Amino acid sequence: MDVPKPLIGVLDEPGAYRDALADTIARDGLAVFAAERLEELPAETALVVAHAQAVPSLAWSSLTERLPTVVVSDSRLDADLLTAIDVGLVDYVVEPMRHGPLLRRMIRKAIELHRLEKERERDRERLAQLNAHLEELNESLETHLALLRLDQQAGGHIQRKLLPPHPQTVGGVTCDYWLIPSLYLSGDFLDFQRFDERFTLFYFADVSGHGASSAFVTVLLKYLSNRWLIEWNAERPEHLPSRWLAALNRELLDTGIGKHATLFVGVIDHEERCLHYSLGAQLPKPLLVADGEVTALPGEGMPVGLFPNVEYPRLTYRLPANFRLWLCSDGILECLPGDTLDMRLRELEQRVLTCTSLERLRDSLALGIPPDIDAEGEGSGGQDLPDDLTIMMLSGFGNDHE
Repeated sequence: MDVPKPLIGVLDEPGAYRDALADTIARDGLAVFAAERLEELPAETALVVAHAQAVPSLAWSSLTERLPTVVVSDSRLDADLLTAIDVGLVDYVVEPMRHGPLLRRMIRKAIELHRLEKERERDRERLAQLNAHLEELNESLETHLALLRLDQQAGGHIQRKLLPPHPQTVGGVTCDYWLIPSLYLSGDFLDFQRFDERFTLFYFADVSGHGASSAFVTVLLKYLSNRWLIEWNAERPEHLPSRWLAALNRELLDTGIGKHATLFVGVIDHEERCLHYSLGAQLPKPLLVADGEVTALPGEGMPVGLFPNVEYPRLTYRLPANFRLWLCSDGILECLPGDTLDMRLRELEQRVLTCTSLERLRDSLALGIPPDIDAEGEGSGGQDLPDDLTIMMLSGFGNDHE
């Protein structure tokens, strides 16, 4: 399809000079329309070639505001040419009929520059509109983020209220812990509560991921464990941990939320001084420190919430008179030196062996957690941590404070 020719308006008094000027401009295929006044030019006029004497002195400014303009004159000393130059017109040709190629080149160049300027103006307008739209979106995003932050903080506060008091001592066994979410909500959770004078139950969970969806699973875990504890009749305690894990496995699969967890569930028999437990892919493994040695509690189990019809092991361990049982979420591995998993696990074993309190182990990690974060993560969370971090320590029976 042929590109339409730009229309060039020629402003001059009718006569042979104007006809010759129009003919000179039209030689390169430019469309020309000659007129005596600006108002007579068609609306599609792209550029005006004006004789210096054809435009009143006061009209140059309004002319150049409407259309790109090239001035022609017969003499450089023409007073009307000088007036046009004074108002800012720099494109002019003296004796245009003698310099036709130059005039036509100037016309095409002026049209192109005008087109580019119009495009720049449109781009500036679009950019201004885009910036205004982005500012609106940013304000909306900031508002939503602030609301989300408030919701997360409220959720974190509620989640911390579901944790057991600490430290607490039951039947000669003391439980203490330290839980710090990577932000506000945590996928780590634990509980420790007396069932009766003989049995105390506890669990330690690390739900996959972190944030709101993982935190919701910990609330479900709290609800289910309380319900199952009420339903238990204190018989066959060695079966209880594995039954809990199997039941929780079914519950998580039935929800269809795509979350799984690693868990350790234990029942302490204070009369027999033994631990009945079951575990589901707990990493790091629970570490028992007694008589100057550290031992990983034996046993293997599948993660909870990944596979149907899983059977979890029923395990029992005789507890020494003086022991410390350490349970840590896998977030602690990110805080230990070592190039491999085995190196970090060995480092953890050495640290729990030498640390006689929860505070010592926590301080040895050099996490750089702000001092306004308390032992339950009260505050803004550990933003520098790549994952939630929880440490739980049970100690007894030589530490009976009751």
